[in-house]
Order: sequence, then C-alpha cells, then structure tokens
Amino acid sequence: MQGTTMNRAKPGKRSAAKTSIRLDTKQQPMQQRAQETFEAILGVTGRLLGEVGVERLSTNLICEKAGISPPALYRYFPNKYAILNELGERLMKHQNRAYREWLEQEKATPYDGSRDDSIRSLRDMQTAINAATRRFPGAIWIMRALRAVPTLRHIRLDSHDDVTETTYQGLRHRYPGADEAALRVAMRLSTEVMYSATEMAVDNPQIDENLINTEVAEMVVRYFDKFVEAEEMYKKKPKTGRRR
Repeated sequence: MQGTTMNRAKPGKRSAAKTSIRLDTKQQPMQQRAQETFEAILGVTGRLLGEVGVERLSTNLICEKAGISPPALYRYFPNKYAILNELGERLMKHQNRAYREWLEQEKATPYDGSRDDSIRSLRDMQTAINAATRRFPGAIWIMRALRAVPTLRHIRLDSHDDVTETTYQGLRHRYPGADEAALRVAMRLSTEVMYSATEMAVDNPQIDENLINTEVAEMVVRYFDKFVEAEEMYKKKPKTGRRR
C-alpha cells in the first residue's frame, strides 16, 4: 500500500453467533481484591490455553490453577467462553492500540511516496503489532480460539472492520479516483493478510520475523500498485466528477 495501513468499521458491529452460551461478564470487580481475582482468572486462562487448548480448558481447571473456588469464578464469568471473550476483546484492543500508536508516529514521519518507503512503513507497523502481541499473555492461543470457536469469531471480525475503516478514512485522500467499494475491499484484504502474518511470526519463532514482515509488506504494496497506476490515469483525465 503506498503509505500507511489499517483501523474501524463502516458496517454495524456484528453480534455474537446465535447461541445459548453467555459471553458477557456477570459483573465488573470494584474492590482491589475482586480485581485481583478477576485478573488472576484471565491470566491463568491465557496460560492454560497454551498448555491444554480450548477443548480441554474448563472452569474447574482454571479455578484449580488460580487457587480460587468455582463460586469465585462464577461471580464474574458464567462459563469458559465468557473468559475467552474478555481475553479476545482485550487482545484486539491491545493490538489496535499498538497500530494507532504506530500510525501517529508515522504521520509525523516524512513520506516520499516511494515503493521502498511504503514497504518500510508497513514493515515497521508489523513489527510494532507483533511486539505488542507477544507482550500479551497467551496471545497466539487466544488468536487461535477466535478463529476456532464460532461464538467468538465476531470479536476478530469486528476488530478487523475497525482497522479497515480507520485505514480507509486515513488513506482515502491518496486514492481520490478509486471506487469506494473496491478500495474498502482491498484494505480489508490487506488487514486479513497482515493479521495472518502476525500469527505466522508469533507462532513460528524459528522463522526470521523481519523477513516475514518485509515480504508481507511488499506483497501489500504490490497489490496496491493497481490503485497507484489508476490514479495516474485518473489525473490525466478531464475532471468531469469523481467516482464515489
């Protein structure tokens, strides 16, 4: 993409898949001890995901490892999926915050519009998001759960909608002649590809992360060449109105 990348959602928020499974927390902790219990449940769940996986994860196991009673857990969460829901939303917000922080820094960085600068820009973004992901306990397992559990998939999709819309709003001015629908789809596809690259980098530490980041950045830049070329043609045409 000739410039920055992706964040926010034009379509309305997706709701969780129709199910009888509750995903909301029963209550938010107010006192310090309650907050510590709440955070302990989340922390233990993140670690257990890497040890036993989603299927073998249970509230009894979480209670055992956290050193709390089942009633203490059920005071806040009705089931394990509600815990995963909380973890998933936190992880997506954590990643998106890293993206926005990078975006603010990028806005202050001189941009020459070249291919190399575009690749550098996207590579830096991937590096920042990957680092933020690694700092989040159990991140890769949470990301897998968001893909594997149907009742949780809306969390990832809503986050990607959010990322895509922020990118669209931030970069629309670079492609004034582009069809709106085509540009949104391109930005969404780029979001999905780069998110997958983050999963790949975090899940495969034996592979050179900088190489992954560089390759996916170049892939996206090449993909957006068609919009860059179209803009050159658009600028040469008589101004009879812009496509929206």
